[in-house]
Amino acid sequence: MVMSVPVSTGVRDTPTPRGRFRIFSKHRQMRMRGPGYDLPNVPYVMFFRRGGYAIHGTYWHNDFGRPRSHGCVNMRIGDAGLLYRWAPVGTPVIVR
Repeated sequence: MVMSVPVSTGVRDTPTPRGRFRIFSKHRQMRMRGPGYDLPNVPYVMFFRRGGYAIHGTYWHNDFGRPRSHGCVNMRIGDAGLLYRWAPVGTPVIVR
């Protein structure tokens, strides 16, 4: 294990997909949009599944440890930055 930190995953209506994936795209910062949200400057975005599923830093809430997202894995910005710098494209991601 590289790190263990609290995260927020998808709520019941928009769950985070479970399974084994790999990071396929990384972006230092980007705008993320979807039904019901439009978030500029999302930091440390690491996509792991097609359809917009990513691990990323989160500035719009501080309720880690509880489901809060539209399917992404939300992390504290500092934690996401450490993971972003450590994990190259191709790093395995396991969601249970």
